[in-house]
Amino acid sequence: MGQDIAPFQAISISRRAHELKAAGQRILHMEFGQPSTGAPKAAIAAAHGVLDSEAMGYWESLPLKERICQHYQDSYGVSLSPRRLVITCGASPALVLALATAFSPGDRIAIARPGYVAYRNTLRALNMEPVEIACGAEVRFQLSAAALEALEPAPMGVIIASPANPTGTIIPKEELAAIAEVCARRGIQIISDEIYHGLTYGPKIHSMLEFAPSAYIVNSFSKYFSMAGWRLGWLVSPEAGVARTGAYIGNLFLTAPSLAQHAGLVAMDSREELEGHLDVYRRNRELLLGALPGLGLEKIAPPDGAFYIYADVSRFTDDSLGFCLKLLEETGVATAPGVDFDPVEGGRFMRFSFALSTPEIEEALARLEPWFKAQPRR
Repeated sequence: MGQDIAPFQAISISRRAHELKAAGQRILHMEFGQPSTGAPKAAIAAAHGVLDSEAMGYWESLPLKERICQHYQDSYGVSLSPRRLVITCGASPALVLALATAFSPGDRIAIARPGYVAYRNTLRALNMEPVEIACGAEVRFQLSAAALEALEPAPMGVIIASPANPTGTIIPKEELAAIAEVCARRGIQIISDEIYHGLTYGPKIHSMLEFAPSAYIVNSFSKYFSMAGWRLGWLVSPEAGVARTGAYIGNLFLTAPSLAQHAGLVAMDSREELEGHLDVYRRNRELLLGALPGLGLEKIAPPDGAFYIYADVSRFTDDSLGFCLKLLEETGVATAPGVDFDPVEGGRFMRFSFALSTPEIEEALARLEPWFKAQPRR
């Protein structure tokens, strides 16, 4: 039997937000990491054409796999064979596939704390043991080679995320190389979640494949490509895992939606439109970084990438879930409580997503400023 897992509290926040919206209140959604924009226009047009001309069915697009391989060559200088890729229904099944094919029940897998809630909970659901490594401001909320070196005994695997959720921090090239070296020497299998690649505000993003060719790579069309609702992602397996991964996806998930695969292929060449989204996120990031200190939120993670700001709210509360619910009820701004990402210290943190339009960010700040100023300080 699988283990009990904690709920994703941001979902409960969002559920309440939609109830308030149905009652007539205007809600600003900063609780989820999903773009407020839709798929690229050319991708939508392609999907309309497919709907009019094809019945569709179970299918894995070789042209899409080949285009993704070209992306790795162009972006990272990494040569991939399409046989190493499987197309998935988003990044979540890709993570399940990587864990299920690489590890066994009872295996210990290292993850950063704070980190994406589903890492911890998916590991537990698969009867694996998450080994959470506390990563504070002194290490930019990121895993390091030194932390992995210090683990005794060595875990069977590690999940790396750069840019990370909830912090947006990026692991520099030199540290990625050091992590790869430690893992190779200690026999630690790497799973690298690269779902936020393409979303950066300065630092260059590197794929773990540049340093660890046998790593599993999880990615998705949900973030940079603005296609969260299309449920399309991919998993890169090491050569030794190709047959097993293929067998698992065929039995557990069949194929990703055919329509989404057609649209995703076109989206990959819609860069001008997608880079326009990034310009919006960059402006939103600047607005929040400029305003949050004035609300009493001076301690934040450095958001190098993704579209999040992870803020220390300990001067106001140690109950981030209750704090976020109160904020929602009184202002209509939905945010994510830190307890989703850190079950130990997360009561003192909250996460803002800035993947909205700039006018929505400005409206959110207009509501947040008087509300925070009215809150008692501990």
